[in-house]
Amino acid sequence: MVCGGFACSKNALCALNVVYMFGISCSCLAINRSKQTDIINTSWGVMSNKTRHELERSFDCCGLFNLTTQYQDDVSCNALCKNRSSTCQMCGEKFLKHSDEALKISGGVGLFFSFTEILGVWLAMRFRNQKDPRANPSAFL
Repeated sequence: MVCGGFACSKNALCALNVVYMFGISCSCLAINRSKQTDIINTSWGVMSNKTRHELERSFDCCGLFNLTTQYQDDVSCNALCKNRSSTCQMCGEKFLKHSDEALKISGGVGLFFSFTEILGVWLAMRFRNQKDPRANPSAFL
């Protein structure tokens, strides 16, 4: 097995795993609200009308953000909130709230486990060669 031109060992793969986990966790926590808005706008523009209507129905919202270019698409919304009242919450705000929460949870959990792995490696290196005080002192190991 080759790992970037070098022979891989278990230790190298574990270290690479920690680096990836730490990097992805930091990326999740570093994405700000404007970047999330850009990503949501871009993905809303490429998805099909069927997917949009399914999202509007499942999130109980209409339209993405209050933009005039998307007004005609927002009129054809079939969400339940439109039947109950004349105004519905915009889907963009619900998506932002949901994605912000998911990114914070994912980033926090990833950071926790990456630091836990680093702590585990340090503890293993620190305490792995200690002798058992209850063992026979004349024994070889």
